[in-house]
Amino acid sequence: MEARASRPCQNLRIRARGRKVIRSMATMSIAPTSHITTDNDVVISKFFIAAPRERIFQAITDPKQAVRWWGQSGKYRLSEFQMDVRVGGKWSCSGSSANMGNITVEGEFLEIDPPRRLAYTWTSWMPVSTKVVWELEAQANGTMLKLTHTGFAGDADQAKNHSLGWSSVLGWLQAFVEKGETIDTRS
Repeated sequence: MEARASRPCQNLRIRARGRKVIRSMATMSIAPTSHITTDNDVVISKFFIAAPRERIFQAITDPKQAVRWWGQSGKYRLSEFQMDVRVGGKWSCSGSSANMGNITVEGEFLEIDPPRRLAYTWTSWMPVSTKVVWELEAQANGTMLKLTHTGFAGDADQAKNHSLGWSSVLGWLQAFVEKGETIDTRS
């Protein structure tokens, strides 16, 4: 019997007695990867989500959905999202963090290209305004998502904290679009 996988997370092809049988494999969850540039200015996170990019784009631009998945009870929870999803439109969110207390983040949409790309400014507790770019690339059985957060101006602590934060956020997004997991159902 010959077994070979053409790509991870896709179909497993098995040859048995001269005939080809295709069996579907369960999609693996792939943990987000994140790195910080050596100048501590840019955080880049990449990972695969087993959902169409249209679904992911909807989850990150619909405030009614974002408030359901963005956070974890007892750790970090955004209780309000407002989004005017158009170039020049404003967005904001607020909530609480176990480490920082009440938080507010806001910005302006710079680029909207559904379901491929979303860019906005990010103004928060940091002394500088930064920029976040979501890029969604369709792939077999899902989407490769790349998130780039720029403008940390060499602040190693802020870059590190945001790298860790984005890893959590992207994991929550992945669980929401793949399994329907929300803040209230997440353990």
